Amino acid sequence: MTDATLTTQTFTVTRADLVAYAEASGDHNPIHQDERVARSVGLPGVIAHGMYTMALAARAVGTWFPGAEVVSFGCKFTQPVVVPAEGGVEVEVAGEVKSADDGLTTLALTVTSGGQKVLGMPKAVVRA
Repeated sequence: MTDATLTTQTFTVTRADLVAYAEASGDHNPIHQDERVARSVGLPGVIAHGMYTMALAARAVGTWFPGAEVVSFGCKFTQPVVVPAEGGVEVEVAGEVKSADDGLTTLALTVTSGGQKVLGMPKAVVRA
């Protein structure tokens, strides 16, 4: 099943999600909750935690391969996910099976928001 394209998954991120993630993770950096602070450091607005964005990609992997062991998962944080005060912003996770050998499946992911890639070189390896 190499080069198989997986169904794209879409997640909506709201400011309430950022508050909940800050509580769960202990990351209370104000750039994730305070518009004024985020703009004062040169950001376009409040941004999602990079690890939260990565967790959404991991959630997609878990949906594609329920019960599989995640052997490795990595990415680079390349662009912020800007979260508006009202409503939310969509994060899309697309995936492709690149190889399947010895019970290990390697996935190349594409994670975007607003048509722009927000994670660089996201990749997962799972054991089904």
